[in-house]
Amino acid sequence: MDGANGSGFDVDHLPYGVVADPDRDGDAARTAVRIGPYALDLAEAAATRPSGAPEFAALLDAPTLNPLMGAGREAWTQLRTWLAEGLTDPDVQHSWEPLLRPVEELDARLPFEVADYVDFYASEHHASNVGRILRPGAEPLLPNWRHLPVGYHGRSGTVVVSGTGVRRPCGQRRSRDADTPVFGPSARLDLEAEVGFVVGTASRLEEPVPASAFTDHVFGVVLLNDWSARDIQAWEYVPLGPFLGKSFATSVAAWVTPLEALDHARVPLPPRDVELLPYLQVEDPAGYDLTLEVEIGGAVVARPPYRTMHWSPAQMMAHLTVNGASMRTGDLFASGTVSGPERDERGCLLELSWGGHEPWLLHGEERTFLRVGDEVVLRATAPGALGPITLAEVSGTILPAHADPYVLDHHVRDRHVRDSGDPGKSHGRDS
Repeated sequence: MDGANGSGFDVDHLPYGVVADPDRDGDAARTAVRIGPYALDLAEAAATRPSGAPEFAALLDAPTLNPLMGAGREAWTQLRTWLAEGLTDPDVQHSWEPLLRPVEELDARLPFEVADYVDFYASEHHASNVGRILRPGAEPLLPNWRHLPVGYHGRSGTVVVSGTGVRRPCGQRRSRDADTPVFGPSARLDLEAEVGFVVGTASRLEEPVPASAFTDHVFGVVLLNDWSARDIQAWEYVPLGPFLGKSFATSVAAWVTPLEALDHARVPLPPRDVELLPYLQVEDPAGYDLTLEVEIGGAVVARPPYRTMHWSPAQMMAHLTVNGASMRTGDLFASGTVSGPERDERGCLLELSWGGHEPWLLHGEERTFLRVGDEVVLRATAPGALGPITLAEVSGTILPAHADPYVLDHHVRDRHVRDSGDPGKSHGRDS
């Protein structure tokens, strides 16, 4: 197909998304597959005669990918085969041409309804760097790190689609030389270049999912930016871990790369020096050869290699469910920051600036953390059957913090007092 052959979105990729065409359907969201610079309406393609696939109609005629994701591996493979055959058949291409829309003319939506969100800490280089920054002179990795994939539960309700602005969060933070915290906008706002894995097939409560069943349950992959307020995080994380410093926003790409599209990107995991418990043992190749790129303000500042990750997604999934926790269609679990051994392979600014002490250069200016107006774009490529495939990018621009919520509350309280005429009835925060 014109524009697709040799691109990162050829028939060996075929990522899925949800889009709206304002000129045709207004605000209505429809499932689509991307081929080159175009999006193909999946529901309409399935209904097209004689090249359609009515058996998929109910899964595809939806404003979200969840029905398709929940249908399971056999349905995913059949759909992918049907699409690839149709997009390489001249007769079918002709019948589908009216269903193609330029991607740049469409509004991208969050492609799936997020059920639960878990973020891991799977890069040894990232974990070691953070350990050296936060605990200088001590062992960089804590004793449990090499024995299990460390993670935390995030907030699914603040997962947003690529292109959504990210508001600088407010919270408590304490400087090193202060005894008490202050409240205000984060001064150490960071990005985290990550890879997210989208669960399709659910699992049952109390039934652990083995690592060998990874491809049966995981539908696809998205690039993910787990925005982090490092100063809020540093004050709050002891002893229970990340909370408000992480939960304000997580951005994901608008197009989900099917797991099958990454079959040619499989690579062995790095060597390890600890014998794992049986449920975490996997057969290689269990890793993925993805090369990420971090761009800020139009300049590339890092290229993290996912092939260096210590823990594979199959191990993350096995650990996630080993206690009997169930997975639901739409669950999202992420790798944690992807970092390599070199400075220009560090996937977050905490590492790149070494805790704010070693500025990095952006357009000739020394920088440490993100500023209002910074646009962050994450990209990635991987080997594919027909050449390199391009994962859909994830972007976000930093917006100013809201005014101090205490000020807002007092303003709201005063307005309600004026409106009610009763100084005893306040709907704001108590003074």
